[in-house]
Amino acid sequence: MFLVVGANGQLGNELRLLLKQDAEYVDRDELDITDKNAVLSFVSSAKYQAVINCAAYTAVDKAEDEENLARKINVEGPENLALTGVPLIHISTDYVFDGHKCTPYTENDATNPQSAYGRTKLAGEKAVLDVADTAVIIRTAWLYSEFGNNFVKTMRRLGSERDNLNVVFDQVGTPTYAKDLAQAIVEILPQIKAGTKAVYHFSNEGVCSWYDFAVEIMHQSGLSCRVNPIESFQYPTKATRPFYSVLNKGKIKSDFGISIRHWQSALQECIKNMENM
Repeated sequence: MFLVVGANGQLGNELRLLLKQDAEYVDRDELDITDKNAVLSFVSSAKYQAVINCAAYTAVDKAEDEENLARKINVEGPENLALTGVPLIHISTDYVFDGHKCTPYTENDATNPQSAYGRTKLAGEKAVLDVADTAVIIRTAWLYSEFGNNFVKTMRRLGSERDNLNVVFDQVGTPTYAKDLAQAIVEILPQIKAGTKAVYHFSNEGVCSWYDFAVEIMHQSGLSCRVNPIESFQYPTKATRPFYSVLNKGKIKSDFGISIRHWQSALQECIKNMENM
């Protein structure tokens, strides 16, 4: 039996569909991961093969004003889960990098977060690696799915309401379909060796800007809304985003034998599922 924490989010919902009865699913109402005693009590009351932590404070701009709250959820929470001694899969982010590179980031590249969100997620990684007996950290990027709020849903909504919209073209990365990340996690679970402490990268394959991503969403959704490319300074945000955050997936593919599809193919499946909901 596995334990999925943060089970009502995008990734948690995808894991529900894959793991079904093989896992127990909790969200903040059932378990407050910032409460160390509650976590230790909850996890010690059952025998779990592994804990998958999908819980996070992800309001990137809001975190600039709520860094203490973000820290509780993104640092103390995963640290508490790691202290249970149960093997942990913890999800992190591309925001741990500053985005100044022009080749895909490997797990060995220097981190340099430029936002409160990125700082707390990096601190969470370090806390997990410091106290866990066995832990796999997976950094991902640009997550979307049929569940929750995300860029794909927003673009489809705006695309149906407007004739044109502006999207930044100078921030480059790779979208990640939460279903594909969930599938990778399911493939990794039986392969985790006791004592492992490692960081991995996962996103779909390929590279695009947010503008390219938006254009493809309109195209695959059959929407005639025109997408206009703009520079980041024309759409100011409170938090600084990495301008380049393409992740190198060589390590996760090699260590766990995982194959990863192109982001356009993954997007096609997600939009088809959205239209059938």
